[in-house]
Amino acid sequence: MPAVYSGEKMKAYRQWLPAKGYEATASLGGSYASDNIEDYYLTPWDLGYGFMVKFDHDFTGRDALEHVAKNPRRKKVTLAWNGDDVTRVIGSLFKKGDPFKAIDLPLTNYASLSYDKVTKDGKTVGFSTFSSYSFNERAMLSLGIVDLEHSEVGTEVSLTWGEEGGGSSKPTVERHRQTEIRAMVGPVPYSQDAREKYAEGWRTTARH
Repeated sequence: MPAVYSGEKMKAYRQWLPAKGYEATASLGGSYASDNIEDYYLTPWDLGYGFMVKFDHDFTGRDALEHVAKNPRRKKVTLAWNGDDVTRVIGSLFKKGDPFKAIDLPLTNYASLSYDKVTKDGKTVGFSTFSSYSFNERAMLSLGIVDLEHSEVGTEVSLTWGEEGGGSSKPTVERHRQTEIRAMVGPVPYSQDAREKYAEGWRTTARH
């Protein structure tokens, strides 16, 4: 989510942007719904890039990032969706009545910006973003951004799949019902081989 949609200081920039540009045409989808657009903004630490931020020079937004760096609230994780719940959702397509939101394979995204609500014991603790099926892992996986206290590998959370009110008016959204999908918090990257060998330099840096 480009963090440009709020604040008087950004007004001139918003007016300068083209009407057909990404910021104007990107669609927002998913079960995470907020009236405050800033709830969708992300920090480098939310995205797992905090270790790349250096404060050895001046730049726009430095003061804000220094404040966040001292107390990051969320962490990027992998969410491994419960296989039984996924097959239940897909199976609803073959029954009468409104099904659950279709899970397209292998890529499930139906909007430019995907935000699905993630809860723990009924409390919202973050959201799930881009999701797809991994043949290697035999699992539906998504990137999750969750509160630090719920980011430990092995934590079970619940993902709300589908949009409120039977779905939005986007042409990519059919009428459907919302449902809960259990998910397990996993590491990023999810594949052990990727964690240990892929792009070894910067991933090694990230661990220290």
